[in-house]
Amino acid sequence: MQITITPAASHWFQSELGLKSGDSVRFFGKVYGQTAVHDGFSLGVERAEVQAPITTVTVDGITYFVGETDDWFFAGYDLHVAYNETLDEPAYQFEAQKS
Repeated sequence: MQITITPAASHWFQSELGLKSGDSVRFFGKVYGQTAVHDGFSLGVERAEVQAPITTVTVDGITYFVGETDDWFFAGYDLHVAYNETLDEPAYQFEAQKS
């Protein structure tokens, strides 16, 4: 599993979450909602200390990660995070991992 974050998305997270270099953001699965690949579950985002990561990526000094307790939500997919200018929010894309 890999995470990619575009520079524009990273700047959005910094601005909206008040992040600075050295901070970290966790992506996780939560009950209710829907994604392009999950019905009944949605993607959650929170500031959190890195704990038991299955994957991390650092952009602008910010570490974005998925913890091992959320492996079930991301299994078989990579997460690409871009920025949607029209909605002024991140756009999340799940891309099937290539075998």
